Amino acid sequence: MRAVLLSSRCRWLVGPGRWTVRARIERFVEPAVLLLLAAGPRHGYDLKERLPTLVGGDGADVANLYRLLRQLELEGIARSSWDTAGSGPARRMYHLTRAGRRLLDDWAHELRRLEGTTHAFLAEYDAIQPAAARRTRN
Repeated sequence: MRAVLLSSRCRWLVGPGRWTVRARIERFVEPAVLLLLAAGPRHGYDLKERLPTLVGGDGADVANLYRLLRQLELEGIARSSWDTAGSGPARRMYHLTRAGRRLLDDWAHELRRLEGTTHAFLAEYDAIQPAAARRTRN
């Protein structure tokens, strides 16, 4: 049976009464890019290669990544310059600005808050597990 997407972007019906769930944080690529740029200047391909370790899956679609980088530049969060050193074509290098660093700090603060909420949810879930397991056995 193929997965059927119903009214949600985070769960799919894969069989009678069986769901596949993919928890995700909307716009999580943005703070991941900011974090990578905080470590030092990077070009787009390097960002694309490193994103999966921070956001899971394939990371980000290349077109969406470059669209995000352009938007970050327009907002003064990042800046770019051309790297002409070395062999091969020039590469656009992206740098985090001071405003970008402040935004990264805000993202980290919000993600820590979300971590607390997630922890509270999982603690509540773990607390009901023994009871739920008993009901399904009877």
